[in-house]
Amino acid sequence: MSLGARRPHGGGPLSSVRVLELAGIGPCPFTGMLLADLGAEVLRVERNSAVAPLESAAASGDVLQRGKRSIGVDLKAPEGVALVLTLVERADALIEGFRPGVTERLGLGPQACFERNRKLVYGRMTGWGQEGPLAGHPGHDIDYISIAGVLGSIGRAGERPLPPLNLVGDFGGGGMLLALGVMAGLLAVAGGAEGQVVDAAMVDGSALLTCMIWGLRALGMWEESRGTNMLDTGAPFYDTYECSDGRHVAVGAIEPRFYAALCRLTGLGAEALPAQMDRSAWPQLKERFAAVFATKTRDEWVGLAADSGGDACLAPVLTMSEALEHPHNVARDTFVSVGGVDQPSPAPRFSGTPARAVSPPCRPGEKGLAALSDWGLEDAKVAGLVEKGVLRAR
Repeated sequence: MSLGARRPHGGGPLSSVRVLELAGIGPCPFTGMLLADLGAEVLRVERNSAVAPLESAAASGDVLQRGKRSIGVDLKAPEGVALVLTLVERADALIEGFRPGVTERLGLGPQACFERNRKLVYGRMTGWGQEGPLAGHPGHDIDYISIAGVLGSIGRAGERPLPPLNLVGDFGGGGMLLALGVMAGLLAVAGGAEGQVVDAAMVDGSALLTCMIWGLRALGMWEESRGTNMLDTGAPFYDTYECSDGRHVAVGAIEPRFYAALCRLTGLGAEALPAQMDRSAWPQLKERFAAVFATKTRDEWVGLAADSGGDACLAPVLTMSEALEHPHNVARDTFVSVGGVDQPSPAPRFSGTPARAVSPPCRPGEKGLAALSDWGLEDAKVAGLVEKGVLRAR
């Protein structure tokens, strides 16, 4: 299928793309959400047991399921596997986040799918990858970023490594990487190539995110001692400071002119301070900045920074609730509320094919019957599978 052939479902730059998502948690659903935000028709295949009766199904607050449709399938039944393979014939991509070998045992591995659709892009999301000594081991974000050398670099000097939520492994190095891989695979197919497996491992993606740090290390500009470098809280001009009200400001005044503006803002420009890049003086400078920032509230500092033109590169450290109300975020509609659930809006933005409007997350089995019809399955066949209990959808 050509990527330029548009379908009536939804909008956005990927409105010509159909994606099967084998239900899982975390990064793989995030990939599905990203593709759905950009217009792809994403059909999520749940376990049959996950589909609750309509009258007892509570509204979903799982933002990762927005923009999708869902069916429940008994993958232990041959008819259930056959149904998914029929959908594979009509799909452009399939994404799954199981441990290596699981989909093969289900009869839905790459070989079985390519026999039905040689143009399929088969996206695999794992922590350790499809091969290697740890491939079959369990793990979570914190484990993957540890092995990648990422976690050991995050934290203050003399303190334990600080996990950066699960943003680096699960979502940045995992879900986002798989979305990029799927898109690259789709472009290759559009250019005449056959389908292929995309092996997206969180340990690989986490390592990839640190390319610039590895470059600084090679140049002798990065020390492996945590919290001693310019970007890891070692520098006084790239850190957070507590204010008199217990809230914090973030300072990122790296360039000399921005550092000079920061010194003017804090009143330290008149003092005989050590040179900005004198690393031996950084602890002393941090103490001096900390003492000054503690004399005013967070919002007082933010106001002074704004009045001075913003060159000090100072921003308030906001809570999630505060971020919803920040004027810049409001002006850009960075967040949206759908069904009473606040959440980030789709990104990036497209001038000609804007992303699909955010819809409430689908519950297991929701909108599935309409999706199967859109994917070309006969109503009688669908009804038969429902009657046998192989399929659950509404």
